[in-house]
Amino acid sequence: MAHTMQRPQGPSTFDKSTIGALTGAGVGLTIGFIFGSYSILRGGAGPRGALSTLSQYMLSSAATFGFFLSIGSVIRNDTNQLEYIRRAHPSPLMRSRSEGLAQLRAKWELEKFQKRH
Repeated sequence: MAHTMQRPQGPSTFDKSTIGALTGAGVGLTIGFIFGSYSILRGGAGPRGALSTLSQYMLSSAATFGFFLSIGSVIRNDTNQLEYIRRAHPSPLMRSRSEGLAQLRAKWELEKFQKRH
């Protein structure tokens, strides 16, 4: 019976993208609140008022962070899938470190033997 690697089950690419977007939105809201509050305290609320200015900072920051963390989650997911494929179907040129070391030692022993005889 041939041994086959089973793919680990986990969240789909869409699920990871959604999780990344929600995480980024949360981080963006927090950063937007901090910088928006600082901006309002430093320069005043402006003609639209404090709440409107603060919400604009928070929403634009949440959208930006959410977008980029969503993309980053998808890229990371693709990288994990490529790693799975690489491990499931190793290239004949790629060997483990122990196999390479064993082959190198065998070559050295052969060279030593040839020099003696």
